[in-house]
Amino acid sequence: MKILITGFDPFGGETINPAYEAVKKLPDVIDGAEIVKVEVPTVFGLDGQVLKEKVAAFRPDGVICVGQAGGRNGITPEKVAINLMEARIPDNKGNQPFDKNVEEDGPAAYFTSLPVKAMVKSMKDAGIPASVSYTAGTFVCNDLMYRLLHLINTEYPEMKGGFIHVPFLPQQTVNIKGGAPSMSAEDIAAGLKAAVETFIKDLKSLPLEGDETAGITH
Repeated sequence: MKILITGFDPFGGETINPAYEAVKKLPDVIDGAEIVKVEVPTVFGLDGQVLKEKVAAFRPDGVICVGQAGGRNGITPEKVAINLMEARIPDNKGNQPFDKNVEEDGPAAYFTSLPVKAMVKSMKDAGIPASVSYTAGTFVCNDLMYRLLHLINTEYPEMKGGFIHVPFLPQQTVNIKGGAPSMSAEDIAAGLKAAVETFIKDLKSLPLEGDETAGITH
């Protein structure tokens, strides 16, 4: 089994992004599954292009994209991505789309195929603050989540995937007036590991293609 996990590069004038900093700290193997770690650009469209190339190259069973949600006080798996790009600030290439679709031929929204509620429980059981989020925003995080789910629905229906937001690192909050919630990279990585373990368990429980017993209850 292979799980692809992505994290964004720094953006918005920051020199660090908690997403990829935490992803880098994950083990290379979790519960027997190979973990492939990839940094993606905080750029509308290019994020999805890089993701698509990596999916084609590695053919993972599952994909988890990770991004920063400054101001949140816990790790938040996202339930839904919307077909909208509306940027409050420019991305890392200066793009600042407003009221534009992510995919012109795509539906209004996609729901994640990650077991988000079970992942939240596993993170809480590990002592890490977590909750399900029902908005991934309209910046590049939502853009990548939507592009991932569109890719799954149009090209890789056997693959599962979704998005997880993580808080600021402590050093990012030093100059924020009034402060902001934060979490260490080590704690974020611990939470992500617990979430990945739950995802792997979920993938292993899925019936194999052609399994004649699938869907039969006794």
